[in-house]
Amino acid sequence: MNNKMLVEERSRDLGNFLVGRLLPFAKKRQVGPFTFIDHMGPVEMKAPQFMDVDQHPHIGLSTLTYLIEGQIHHHDSTGADRVIEAGDVGFMTSGKGVTHTERTPENLRGTEPVRMHGYQVWVALPKEVEESEPHFQFIPKTELPVCERDGLEIRLVAGEAFGLKSPLQVYSPLFMVDVYSANAKTLNLAGQVQGEIAFVVVEGEVSDNDSSVSAGQMLISKTEDECEIKLAAHTRLLIFGGQPLPEQRYLLWNFVSSSKEKLKQAAEDWKAHKFPKTPHDETYIPLPEHLMY
Repeated sequence: MNNKMLVEERSRDLGNFLVGRLLPFAKKRQVGPFTFIDHMGPVEMKAPQFMDVDQHPHIGLSTLTYLIEGQIHHHDSTGADRVIEAGDVGFMTSGKGVTHTERTPENLRGTEPVRMHGYQVWVALPKEVEESEPHFQFIPKTELPVCERDGLEIRLVAGEAFGLKSPLQVYSPLFMVDVYSANAKTLNLAGQVQGEIAFVVVEGEVSDNDSSVSAGQMLISKTEDECEIKLAAHTRLLIFGGQPLPEQRYLLWNFVSSSKEKLKQAAEDWKAHKFPKTPHDETYIPLPEHLMY
């Protein structure tokens, strides 16, 4: 597997919710325009410990929420107020600045345990739209393109791949694909996607020659466009990537930008409570004290 990089998931606390960090990591800061990937769960929550991510800001990126199980209530400063269920796509473009919250929906906050498993992905915006007006898109599962290729079920979450095009509006050439294999199969991506490629193993196992990669790990191809891997039976993958942005991107807390000065200004604006507010929400996650900029 010498033409690929293996990424082990690293856990971190997010309030009362434990998530796994897959991207960025030391040897690879981005895959195409994808800058950041958090893996949520799989976890079973019960009262009083539900998902409650209070009001926090973003600039310079789009957040893509995609769930395998469960539901998230998304509420943001554009006025968007939506419950995202498994298989749906929530896509919030922050542009020059947005705030939002992410919570377990009220109707699930009973005595019964609640399952949660999914991913939140940050997609860096091209320089020309970094200062655009924030907005939110929602694409239900039923509107995502689906096809079957050589015994593989392929669902296009975002961008273009496998001759399909997602209805989601994106801002640079990219792809995110949900692939499921009921039986052992070989997946050949030659001619199916364009740009850098990464695989997140959701369940099951993939292999390349004598090496295997299991659930919770990410595999990044060092070669663009052409890549072949073997999927064990009952394997589910998220495949994502695309063309890298021409300028370097910098990260500071919840902010992404082509300019370090814009990151510093966003941090100061959040400390000064200058960001737009999510309606009817007075919560506030402070800027981490140890943050350096």
